[in-house]
Amino acid sequence: MFGCVGCYWMGRLVLVLADRGEPWQGLLVPTERPFQSSLRKDFPALRVHPVLGKWLYLSESRARFVASAGALVERIAAADARLGVEPSIRRLPRRRPI
Repeated sequence: MFGCVGCYWMGRLVLVLADRGEPWQGLLVPTERPFQSSLRKDFPALRVHPVLGKWLYLSESRARFVASAGALVERIAAADARLGVEPSIRRLPRRRPI
């Protein structure tokens, strides 16, 4: 996962842990675009990721990173439907007959 660690909960990709330097230094929060504004209202430290605009980002450099990350994890555990995305199904390439 881009050299990062993907975290799944109940079959959904809910967080990506990144430690590669900005803008890949903190938590990437997979979500659908319609949920971004309400999540940002609930978690003011979240920003739209500058590269992956469909996801939100909590930079490790934020003053309340640990508290915000903990609150996000609590919402994930409570099955907040705004957090996470369904992983796409990978299809194996068809083999050519010999």
